[in-house]
Amino acid sequence: MTSTATSPDPATGTPTGPPQASWAGVVSLGLGIFAIVMSEFLPASLLPRIAEDLRVSEGAAGQAVTTTAIAGALAALLISVVLPRADRRTVMMGLTALAAVSNLLVALAPNLAVLLAARLLLGVALGGFWAMATATASQLVPADHLGRALTVVNSGVALATVAAVPLGSWLGEVWGWREVFVLGAGVAVVALVVQAATLPHVAASASTGLRALGATLRSPVVLVGLFAVLVIFAGHFSGFTYIRPATESLSDLGTGALAGLLLVFGIANFAGTAVSGPLADRAPQVGTFLFPGLLGAGMVLMYATGSSETWLFVAAAVWGFGFGGVPTTVLSWGARAEPDRLEQVGGVIVTACNLAIALGAIVGGALVDGTAADAPLLVGGVAAIVGALTLTSLRTKVGA
Repeated sequence: MTSTATSPDPATGTPTGPPQASWAGVVSLGLGIFAIVMSEFLPASLLPRIAEDLRVSEGAAGQAVTTTAIAGALAALLISVVLPRADRRTVMMGLTALAAVSNLLVALAPNLAVLLAARLLLGVALGGFWAMATATASQLVPADHLGRALTVVNSGVALATVAAVPLGSWLGEVWGWREVFVLGAGVAVVALVVQAATLPHVAASASTGLRALGATLRSPVVLVGLFAVLVIFAGHFSGFTYIRPATESLSDLGTGALAGLLLVFGIANFAGTAVSGPLADRAPQVGTFLFPGLLGAGMVLMYATGSSETWLFVAAAVWGFGFGGVPTTVLSWGARAEPDRLEQVGGVIVTACNLAIALGAIVGGALVDGTAADAPLLVGGVAAIVGALTLTSLRTKVGA
């Protein structure tokens, strides 16, 4: 595994020469992820206004999220195939710029078709950037600090997850939904400027193209690991997507208390993210079970004790802490499973995560409609624990 960034040749700009660590570059990746994931979640808080302005149903406007997820899954899988030799600095900056363009097009969209096309561009930025993040970060820091680097990158995900919906909702009332997307474009431009100033030239992986992707997908360890990742993320999103009806069915939690519950989840999520990196570096096998295991345990605890408001908050904290550490944990696991094909394994993991979001929402919805509003908590929690056990049982190429 290449551990640090390479310096460009002064004549050609081609990455070469002695490695140099760049934590500032890692921070710029985290800022890029924040800008892109924030943009991904903005429609959730603005759907009524978008639908009214474009004269479509809220369900139709909601496809802005679906198109982004589909494009993200495909981009994550194919980005290293389409751009096998490009300087990864250029690729990451290009994807950040694409997110800015997408947000501007959404802000100017005269109809739903243009808006959906713009959101497809965001999906490419999202899937491509996140898929490349592990491999790029691995060349910016020493190999034994990759977990910490991924913590910095994934902090952008955690911050965007917590901030995007309430911030978008509030600013949508103050400014209007189009102006919120202009702000999203501005955040992406800020990330782009920081990347231009701090991100060094990064050589493409030695293993590129369809052959490397095929070799990754033929690995039994990777395939079983992808199944585990799919189960973990689907379990989480089956419950989290329907957390409001679930908590309302368990207790008399009001709107204000629900907001407090989500705040507790968000704070715990940050804590889990912060702890996951050092643990991934020092005791990866522990983290591989701990975080998805706690995620599942928190969901099951909420199901079992949710009639008590106090225990609801305790369960939300356990659940949030567990999920906060999962992205870093699974990407670090992928780096250990395929240290010579980081771009490919990162891509397939991100693709699995995107598919799991859709799968979790579908399964959770079926359980809410066909069984009970709190059923996704139990089913999703058990699924996450099964995924944790499966992932922990796998032997990787780089010892834990």
